Amino acid sequence: MTVTFDGLSVGDSIPAGSYPLTRSDLVRYAGASGDFNPIHWNQRVATEVGLPDVIAHGMLTMATAARAVTDWVGDPAAVIEYSVRFTRPVVVPDDGVGALVEVTGVIGALDPDARTARVDLTAKAAGVTVLGKARVVVQL
Repeated sequence: MTVTFDGLSVGDSIPAGSYPLTRSDLVRYAGASGDFNPIHWNQRVATEVGLPDVIAHGMLTMATAARAVTDWVGDPAAVIEYSVRFTRPVVVPDDGVGALVEVTGVIGALDPDARTARVDLTAKAAGVTVLGKARVVVQL
């Protein structure tokens, strides 16, 4: 039996999103979050600890991926639950372009009684999945 609610069905896709991240974004995020770890802004330090280059903050990556859902549902306050596993870092080169986080989402579950939908996200950067088991529950 297929669950449908509000014109949605399990397996439906939400609109994909592509979100650029630049070194400037990392600096602004560091200031807002208080996370000034140099792996997020200093290439020398990042490579000394074995990273390929400066990487985006995990929480910034997570928030960026959630934009696909909040853009789709139209209200960031509709998110009532969000969880991910960090699988790979988002490398942000200092080339004037940065990184592109590409996000797709599929309705994984619907609860008509609670008026919620679970959206299962796939987030990739440079063709590599950067978040695993990314699931967002939204109030419809």
